[in-house]
Amino acid sequence: MRPTVAGFAAALVVTAGCTLPAFAPRTETEGEAAAPGTAPTWRACPEVPDDLVGRGAPGMRYDCARIAVPRNWGNGATTGATAGPGSGETFQISLIRARSTKQHDRIGSLVINPGGPGASGVDTAVYLSFGPAFGGLPAEITDRFDIVGFDPRGVSRSSPVKCISDADLDASFGYDPDPASQASFDGFVALNRKVGKGCGDKYGDQLPLYGTEQAARDMDAVRAAVGDEKLTYLGYSYGTLLGATYAQLYPQRVRALVLDGAVDPQQKLIAGSESQAKGFERAFNNFAQWCAANAGRCPIAPDARAAVTTAIDKARVSPVRGANGREATSGWVFYAIISSLYTESGWQELARAIERLQGGDPTEVFKLADAYAGREDDGHYSNLFDANLAVNCADETEKPTRKQIRQLQSQWREKYPLFGPSLAVGMLGCVEWPGQRDPYPTGKAVGAPPIVVVGTTGDPATPYEQTAALASMLGVGRVLTWEGEGHTAYPQTACVTAAVDAYLISLTVPREGLRCPAR
Repeated sequence: MRPTVAGFAAALVVTAGCTLPAFAPRTETEGEAAAPGTAPTWRACPEVPDDLVGRGAPGMRYDCARIAVPRNWGNGATTGATAGPGSGETFQISLIRARSTKQHDRIGSLVINPGGPGASGVDTAVYLSFGPAFGGLPAEITDRFDIVGFDPRGVSRSSPVKCISDADLDASFGYDPDPASQASFDGFVALNRKVGKGCGDKYGDQLPLYGTEQAARDMDAVRAAVGDEKLTYLGYSYGTLLGATYAQLYPQRVRALVLDGAVDPQQKLIAGSESQAKGFERAFNNFAQWCAANAGRCPIAPDARAAVTTAIDKARVSPVRGANGREATSGWVFYAIISSLYTESGWQELARAIERLQGGDPTEVFKLADAYAGREDDGHYSNLFDANLAVNCADETEKPTRKQIRQLQSQWREKYPLFGPSLAVGMLGCVEWPGQRDPYPTGKAVGAPPIVVVGTTGDPATPYEQTAALASMLGVGRVLTWEGEGHTAYPQTACVTAAVDAYLISLTVPREGLRCPAR
């Protein structure tokens, strides 16, 4: 999703449905990258699934490769920019290919992007290879496609951006989500300014090169590297923006795109932030209603909103200290709430976490918040949030003033009491970010085939209203609706799965207005 809550700690971990680990390796994959325009050398890499989940999926083989791409594609150049920062230099893009031993009648590769921006496509391809029993792709897909994940430029194993310290990330996540006093607000401004300066000092005029349009051009290099004449793609959340940008740049090279958890590319920073405030508030209301109707499963019933609000207020003045001395400040409690709303299965976890926090045990709060943050037990973070800021701020042209943000914080507190203030101050991340901007295109994908745009009515992070907006902008979008809860839909129910599978395999476009029930 786009920049959201609490400044630079405003990304998200969007693997499929946000149910998978977000931790990325601390070092890049070894091996030489193929030069631009040349075929990559694939090597067996069973160590990747071993490191992530302890084993590979039964009947799956994993191969890895790296390709080199121009840092600056400049004016669509195929071998590097003719001018500007990064000219003649390259980034290395890491790929993984999961191929079933039962594969037959191969169609080609299904390229995956899990969103963020900042989440690892390599990791996600591994997780999705484990099949429906683990929330992965159905055999109908893995039997016909190679599953190809790539880490976009700046992410995880692909020339990663790393310029935010673990201490500053801890400070941001732990910060009051609604810094009401002027002193508290100014402190948060200073923290974001410090982060922006550190990243600017390290990367300078290279910062705009991490934008979405550059990454979409990289994706065409990925398509060529796997040997496909046209791209078949599954993008979640921010991955829908990446896919939409690709469709505008290369409409004739699109075979099939599934864009699940749609981002409206035409929304600027303020409108997008308010949209998310509304989406999270709606999702929390759905959780609270479930809680009231399921008291036996929700220990903070009947008034979940009051319980959660009280927990945040208490954490502001007297945070519960864990066994290791770590304090569950209001920020950490808030991020536990955010984390739990990405899937309906997280609702019961949230209720249990708040109940245990009331009893003096913050363990479950930290578990939820750390899963969102990509924070490991030793306090180390992946580069998810570094990359998230670099990409989002390179893309974003709107730059509200601090005074505007302060006003919106107050206004949105009235409209969206739990999430509005944090979504307002979250805009400080890009406001304090240095570097030029490089906005992506927002127009029709003229000449592209039909593109399936999937939306979930209860989605907090990419609210359902954005689905039709993206489909309309592209001009060739076909909306598929899931009347469910949580972030992203495929492959969670039989109806959604059948529609998407038919499109990916046979190019059968879902019928106009198809709505799939929650269960």
